[in-house]
Amino acid sequence: MPTSNASTTDAAKPANSGGVQSLERAFDLLERMADAGGEVGLSELSAASGLPLPTIHRLMRTLVACGYVRQQPNRRYALGPRLIRLGESASRLLGTWARPYLARLVEETGETANMALLDGDEIVYVAQVPSKHSMRMFTEVGRRVLPHSTGVGKALLAHTPADEVRALLARTGMPAATEKTITTPEGFLAALEQVRRTGYAVDDNEQEIGVRCLAVPVPDSPTAAAISISGPAGRVTEAATEKIVPILHEVARDLSSALASTGAGQGQV
Repeated sequence: MPTSNASTTDAAKPANSGGVQSLERAFDLLERMADAGGEVGLSELSAASGLPLPTIHRLMRTLVACGYVRQQPNRRYALGPRLIRLGESASRLLGTWARPYLARLVEETGETANMALLDGDEIVYVAQVPSKHSMRMFTEVGRRVLPHSTGVGKALLAHTPADEVRALLARTGMPAATEKTITTPEGFLAALEQVRRTGYAVDDNEQEIGVRCLAVPVPDSPTAAAISISGPAGRVTEAATEKIVPILHEVARDLSSALASTGAGQGQV
């Protein structure tokens, strides 16, 4: 691993939390880049982080040398390809941690349980525990879909500013998977308002005819995540929804607590 020139100034200073200040700053810059869409300029990072330009430049130079950031021809910085490997491994691990909680959902609801993340403009399913009922399901681990036609997509985007949602929909388009798929930004924004009002999202035959899904976000997840149950519309009725949604929220909270404690445990070196 290349050694940063910042090591004599930043790396030797322990942060208040007991970590190494330059590491904390580097990870903060990576997260700010992700929040900004993956590409930023040094001045933008300086304004957002409050760090002086020379410090940011030293940190970015190390991240570039390591492959976690790359410098564009226009001199701006973009997230680098080496992060993909880390992200894929972390997604798989997150799915592994979630499986016992999804199994509990299946046990308590009788329906297939899923976990999904927002990866760029797409939804990716990272874990699934199938129902004991024999039924072909559209969802499967590793599958990528557009958010406008899924319950997990609505749950993940419910609190995203409307202009950002419109920009995402403009990039992805809104193709119809079924005759019930929402295909207009206005319709999707209205659906997100419904999620904010009720606390859960519904996919009512919008991704697959005959299948109904209920989804909620995982609060305080280290990356935006949602869990859902999927089943035949004849079983996942309005009456069933009233019983299932509280279970979804309870499992989401318990999963969130488990992820937080896992993160805390990883901090012990």
